[in-house]
Amino acid sequence: MSDRTSGEMTEHAPGVTRGRADVAAWRARMPTAFGASPTRQALRAAGLAVFLAWLAGALWWFGFSPARVWNGLAGLGTIIVLMVPPSPGELWVEILKGIAESVAMAFLGTFMAALVAVPLGFLGARNVVTATLWRFSLRRVLDGFRGVDQLIWALAYVRAVGLGPLAGVLAIFTADIAVLAKLYAEAIENAEKRQAEGVVAAGGGRLSAIRFGILPQVAPVLLAQALYFFESNTRSATILGVVGAGGIGLQIAERIRVRHWDEVAFIIILMIATVAAIDWISGRIRRRLIGPRP
Repeated sequence: MSDRTSGEMTEHAPGVTRGRADVAAWRARMPTAFGASPTRQALRAAGLAVFLAWLAGALWWFGFSPARVWNGLAGLGTIIVLMVPPSPGELWVEILKGIAESVAMAFLGTFMAALVAVPLGFLGARNVVTATLWRFSLRRVLDGFRGVDQLIWALAYVRAVGLGPLAGVLAIFTADIAVLAKLYAEAIENAEKRQAEGVVAAGGGRLSAIRFGILPQVAPVLLAQALYFFESNTRSATILGVVGAGGIGLQIAERIRVRHWDEVAFIIILMIATVAAIDWISGRIRRRLIGPRP
C-alpha cells in the first residue's frame, strides 16, 4: 500500500468513526426508524397468522367454496340474459308512480330530519353547549339511534302505521336525525370563533352570536350534507319498498316474484337515471354553496 493511500485512510478514519457513532446514537434514540425489532416482527407474524386463521374460519362458516361461487355466477348470468332487452311492460305508469313515490319519500324524510338535526347539532357542539354532562348524554342518545338501520325502522313503522310511503318517510326521518346531528355538530365545532366573539363584543347576546356568528359559516356545509343524504336516501327508499314501506321497491319485489326480469331491468335503468339526475343537480347546488374545489 502506497504512502498516499495510507495517508488518505488515516485522514478519513476519524470522520468514519464519528459517522458510525452518530448512527449508533440515532439508532438508540429512534430504534423503529431502522427497522422493526425481532420481537415486533414476531408479533406481526403472529397477528398475520391469526388474521388468516380467522379469515379461513369465516369463509368455512359461511359455506364458501369455488364451486358454489361459480354456480352462483352462472345463475346470475342467466338472469342477466333474461333482462335483455329491458321492457317497461304493461304497467309502466305504475313504475313511474313508484319512482316518483321513492323520490318524494327521500325528500320528505331528509327534509324533516335536517330540520330537526340543526338544533340538535347546536346542542351537541362543544363550542355552543359547555355543559359536559348534557352534551355527553345527547351524543350517547344519538349514538343509540345511529345503531339502528333504516330497514329496521321501516319494519317497525310498517307495523305501527301500516303499509305505504308514510312508513318509509318516518324510517328515513328517524334514521337520519342522529347521523345528520352528529355531522352538524362537528361542522359547528370547526366554525371560526372570531366572528361569534365579534358579535358578543358588539353587544349581542349568546343567541345572536349563534345566529350571526356561527350559522352563516356552517349553513352551506349543513345544506350540502342534507343534499347528499337526499341523494343517498333516494337509493335507500328502493330497499324500503321491498318490506312494504312504499316506493319503487314494491314494484321490483313483485316482478322478481313472477320472474319478469326484463321489467326489473327497466326499473333498474330508470332508478340509475333518476339517481344520476339527482346527483348532478345536488352537485351543482353544492358547488354553488361551497364554491369550486381548489
